[in-house]
Amino acid sequence: MHRIGELDVFPLCLGGNVFGWTADRERSFQILDAYAGAGGNFLDTADSYSAWVEGNRGGESESIIGEWAESRGNRDDLVIATKGGRHPEHPGLAAATMRAAVDDSLRRLRTDRIDLYFTHFDDPAVPVEEIMTTLDGLVAAGKVRQIGVSNIELDRLQASLEFAEREGTAPYTAIQPEYNLVSRGSYEGPRRDLAEKYGLAAVPYYGLASGFLTGKYRPGSTVDSARAGGAARHLETERGRAVLAALDIVAEEQDVPVATVALAWLAARPTVAAPIASARTLEQLPPLVEAARTTLTAAQLDHLTTASA
Repeated sequence: MHRIGELDVFPLCLGGNVFGWTADRERSFQILDAYAGAGGNFLDTADSYSAWVEGNRGGESESIIGEWAESRGNRDDLVIATKGGRHPEHPGLAAATMRAAVDDSLRRLRTDRIDLYFTHFDDPAVPVEEIMTTLDGLVAAGKVRQIGVSNIELDRLQASLEFAEREGTAPYTAIQPEYNLVSRGSYEGPRRDLAEKYGLAAVPYYGLASGFLTGKYRPGSTVDSARAGGAARHLETERGRAVLAALDIVAEEQDVPVATVALAWLAARPTVAAPIASARTLEQLPPLVEAARTTLTAAQLDHLTTASA
């Protein structure tokens, strides 16, 4: 297990963005059962998943996770992370909005506390002082155990961290950035420096670059996926092709799938506690879980890091 503040988490976080979207209730339950059966305990979702689907309202993923955990009686074994600020009925991070959003998330998750609550996207119209004070109140009320931050500009992130340190409010313990072998600049540099300075654990999203780093996207290939367009664009770059070539070599050396290697590289990066990856079928899950048990050699890590530079 890895640590995020006082939370013990499995080194691979199961993404819940597909639940209620490309994975229906029955399949979602199967995936959740298999993940838990493999020793996994760390789930990531958001109140907005999956409002973009016709007929959905947002909160479908939370509802599926909540129903599953209740039916299995395993809530105390889980670390559930969810995010707020983008639900159609609760947009933004004003104090009253956040409090209402958290209450709705708790209801859908069928629980009395959220283990790790992220602000999904920053709301520049709200001062960081108000955001941090509101989050502190949610922690004090026992509705949220720890808080994290996702998409936010660097200056606002720094101001938030400094305010919490100065005023003694609940601090961010986690950051959820976009980060993977073909998108390193979005996190490495000043943002990661801040995470290291303030002890934030990184829980990267798009760990497999929308599926590109599974290796299934190759020149001339056609992939049936809702995210195929975003993933296939990496084939057009020299970096993307170099990363695929390096992944193929290391995967063969380790005798594991390409996706396993991509996530194992990410898990070995400074500050990273657990990459997020999602599976919309049972067959997609084993390579993800295997990453939590795969240790790359120093030479293999250097090979991948150089190829992705």
